[in-house]
Parts: sequence; C-alpha cells; structure tokens
Amino acid sequence: MIDLMFDIIGMTGTFLVVGAFFMLQLEKASPDSLTYNLMNLSGAILLLISLCYNFNLASFVIELFWIAASLIGLFKYFKAKKLASA
Repeated sequence: MIDLMFDIIGMTGTFLVVGAFFMLQLEKASPDSLTYNLMNLSGAILLLISLCYNFNLASFVIELFWIAASLIGLFKYFKAKKLASA
C-alpha cells in the first residue's frame, strides 16, 4: 500500500513537471509565469518525496537543481511584479 502511495506522489510530480513543459511548448505558459514556475516547483518537490522511498541519486540531484531553478524563477517573478507596482 505504501508503494502505491509513493508511486502516486511521484507520478503526480511527473505530470506537473511534464505538463509545465508541454504548456511552455504550446505557448500556454511563459517561462517567467507564476503558473509555470509553481508547477515545476511542486512537481519537483513531489518527485523528491517519492525518491525518499525509492532512492536514486541521479534523480534526487536533478530534482534539487529543478527546485533551485524554480525558486530562481519565482524570485524573478515576484521581483519584477514588485518593480512594476512601484
């Protein structure tokens, strides 16, 4: 049962990350949008959680980088929004 739970968590993360990429390619989201960066961040976090059960070092490392990149994108988004309102 616990295997299924972590598989669902991991697959949800996968759908979020891949879905964000498809949205980007279909021009339904821009790389600096809140939606794109939140989908990537939440997807990477969910994948990281699933990797805590079925550990794989290479996947773990790439998810850490994916989280960092998403946080940079969110930081830039909120910084630009703050400058626009000033």
